[in-house]
Amino acid sequence: MDKVEKYSEDIMLLAKYAKVLSHPARIFIIKELLKINSCCYSSNIVEKIPIQRSTLSQHLKELKYVGLIKGEVEPPFIKYCLDKENWEKCKNIINQFINE
Repeated sequence: MDKVEKYSEDIMLLAKYAKVLSHPARIFIIKELLKINSCCYSSNIVEKIPIQRSTLSQHLKELKYVGLIKGEVEPPFIKYCLDKENWEKCKNIINQFINE
């Protein structure tokens, strides 16, 4: 059997999304942003999730890093929104994997 030189872009993207969604707090954050279908401040989320504000900030940072959410600075706060284009990409790549 021939050895593959590197993983495909789809496999790498799926792994990236799977990794960031592997924590329940991040799934909760995504679900909250989907539920409100709008942007919100971290203070709106921290009231609903059983973690400290600093921990929430780290999870928001991870979601933002992979592009599933966006953050808009409105001093002294940051407003977070779901990146709908990247969320669709994430859903599509997961569905492709599941349906293979």
